[in-house]
This record gives sequence, C-alpha cells and structure tokens, in this order.
Amino acid sequence: MHTVLYGLTPRQQEDRASFTAFVDDHLVPEADRWDREQRLSDSIVELLGKSRLLVPTLPTEAGGSGMDVETYGLLSEELGRGCGNIRNLVAVQGMVAHALLKWGTKEQADRWVPRIGTGETVGAFALTEPEAGSDARNGSMTAERTGAGFVLNGRKKWMSFGQRAGIFLVFARLEGEPAAFVVERGTDGFRTEPISGLLGLRASELAELTFDGCVVPESHLISRGRLTFDLLATGSLDYGRYSTAYGSVGLAQACLTASLEYTRERTQFGVPLRDHQLVRRMLTDMISSVEGARLLCRQAGVLRARNHKDAIRQTLIAKYVASRAGFAAANDAVQLHGANGIGPDFPVQRHLRDAKVQEIIEGTSQIQQLQIAEMTL
Repeated sequence: MHTVLYGLTPRQQEDRASFTAFVDDHLVPEADRWDREQRLSDSIVELLGKSRLLVPTLPTEAGGSGMDVETYGLLSEELGRGCGNIRNLVAVQGMVAHALLKWGTKEQADRWVPRIGTGETVGAFALTEPEAGSDARNGSMTAERTGAGFVLNGRKKWMSFGQRAGIFLVFARLEGEPAAFVVERGTDGFRTEPISGLLGLRASELAELTFDGCVVPESHLISRGRLTFDLLATGSLDYGRYSTAYGSVGLAQACLTASLEYTRERTQFGVPLRDHQLVRRMLTDMISSVEGARLLCRQAGVLRARNHKDAIRQTLIAKYVASRAGFAAANDAVQLHGANGIGPDFPVQRHLRDAKVQEIIEGTSQIQQLQIAEMTL
C-alpha cells in the first residue's frame, strides 16, 4: 500500500517511485541480514555512491545530484521503510559533507566532499562523548596548538559508521572555545573501537573514538569560536533530524503495511484478525499516526525549501511526532503479529528495535519537548 501525496510535482512523483523500486530491490531483501551481522555490505555502500544517493543534496560536481530538500525527504522516508541503517548512513554522510562544503576551506571541500558523495570515503560525525550526550556543548575533549598544528586529547562515543569511516568531523575545545577538525583514519594517536550488541540500528557500525596526543595539521581546522557549535554543529544536527523524521515515517509505514497484510491473512477464532474490533482500533491508531506524521514532515520540507524562519522549529516538531509515531506503530505491529512478532521471520521485531533508537538520536524526545516549547514561547 502506498499513499498518494498531494502537492508533489510530477518529477517528485517519479523520483519517489524510483526510490521505492531501489529500496524494494536492494534494501528490503538484505536488511535483516545486515542487522544480524551488525554490518552493511561494502557493495551497498558502493551502489549508493554510484547512484549518487549517499549525499544527493550535494551539487553534481561535488558527488551529489542536486536533489531538492523536499525530494530528499521522500528519499529518507523510503530508505527508512527499507532499512534504518541505510537511512542513517545517508544522513550522516550529508551531515559531514555539507558541514565541510559550507564551513570548510575550499581546499578542504575540494579534497573531501566529492569523495564522501561518491562513496570513496565514508565520513563520521564525532560530537557525542561518554559523559556529554544531550549536553554536547559542554564536551571535555581538548585541542591545543603545537608547532605542527593541533594536538587532540579525549574520547568520543556512539559514532555511527565509526568502524568504517575514513574521515571524522571532530569537535573539541580550543583555547576555551568550540572548534571542529577533520581527522583521518590512521592518524597517530587516534584509534577506534567497535561498539556491538546495540538494541537497534545494529548495522550502523558504531565506534568509540580515542584521541591520545593525536596531532593534526593546521589545514585540518574547519572552524573555531562560539558559532562553531551554534551554526556548524546544530546546523548539521538539523539536517540529520529532518532525515530521521522522514525515516521514522517510513519505518511506521513498513509496520503498517506488514500489519495490514498479516491481519488480512492470519485467522483466529474463525475470522481474519482484521475483523476483530480491537485489532481495527489498533490499525486505525497506526494509520492516523502515520498519515499525521507524514504531513508534518511534508510541512517541514516545504518550509526548509523556502528557508522559512520557522523551518527549524517545524523540523523539531516533525522529528518529535514522527519518532514517537514510529515507535508506537512498531510496538503495535509486534503485538498484532503475536509470537511471530518477536521471532526472526518477520521484520517488525527489527523495526521495533530501530524505532526506539529514533527517539534518542539527533536529540532525545525529552530534549525536543524542551526545545519546541522554548522556541514556541
């Protein structure tokens, strides 16, 4: 079942159909395997790069396809429907590449952005620390000037694709002010340690990063000063938040579709499950929450495309509502599947685990409750 989205241009409708086909052909058949193995296949990362889908919002000369922000939302929804780890990969690559393109020097952008866009190099966004998650502004990692550039000391944790990444966008405190650096894998004094056994998004290849006297050259400094956090870090998180919102709608849609099919085919007490009134109530809640969250994401996309002053707040609202709707839909989908819902043969158990993570990444639901109220007041 695929809902008609009113207001899409003919081109956006065509693009959405192509995204659906791509996801059905390449993601849906492999998503459970990637989840079990806790790693994406190299071939899918290469395919995304060749298809210009890793950072499609980049200009064509920088490895993207010049995709508009509303179409990027449609892509994020379809990726979320098929595999949350792929949706996460695409979001993270966009966060790193656009930060370098907007805030880095021309040399930095020319060197790294096309490589991220084409998949030659995977990027990681290194902001969160073991003791500074939601309070990322007060991280303790430090950078000090040396004759050779800067020496970095500290730890980062929960870095998506930190096991695979070739470059890391790293935040630290330089002379008491926020600063951002590029650190390449293999740099002396820098090591990564895989994090496994996650609840959800298990194939996002998370890692903990340790910087112990890690020296990077002057040319690897991207930005420093108060605006480094207020603009570079928060702007990147806003980009990822928009993707997460739409991805949560896609996940919820996958749960809804699976539940409609299962309750149509599964018979209990002599009738299909869908004929039981309590089941229909659960389906109605799922249907309405998916439709409502999708409309909020569409509104956020329109405002973002227009650079509207309320776009950030609307993106926060969309992410808050959509991530909660995704978890509720996944929880009900598992319930409707009964024992099959907790087994390995149906993807709804993976969706439930992934959905919980959506309520935490790019700002927890509780932090967003504070932000939305504050911005509205």
